[in-house]
Amino acid sequence: MRDVTFLLGPGVVNALLLAPILYRSRLVPRIMPVIGLVGAPLLLASTIATMFGAYEQMSTPAAVLGLPIATWELSLGIWMIVKGFNQMRR
Repeated sequence: MRDVTFLLGPGVVNALLLAPILYRSRLVPRIMPVIGLVGAPLLLASTIATMFGAYEQMSTPAAVLGLPIATWELSLGIWMIVKGFNQMRR
């Protein structure tokens, strides 16, 4: 159970919950959450393949499928440091 929660927890849940919220609220440029929305199913597929023994967690296929999420998380962190949230207009 610990291994499964470790695989599913950080990247998949983060992307599946945070990306739609940021996309709908438009607090960051739209392309950033789209990368997370595209990368989440890829990371989920990679996680499931790892759980069923298709390949190791630290392998080339896992790295390739995890690249969009890594890009999204890096760009989101840099954006928050440099620009912060867009101010909402009323």
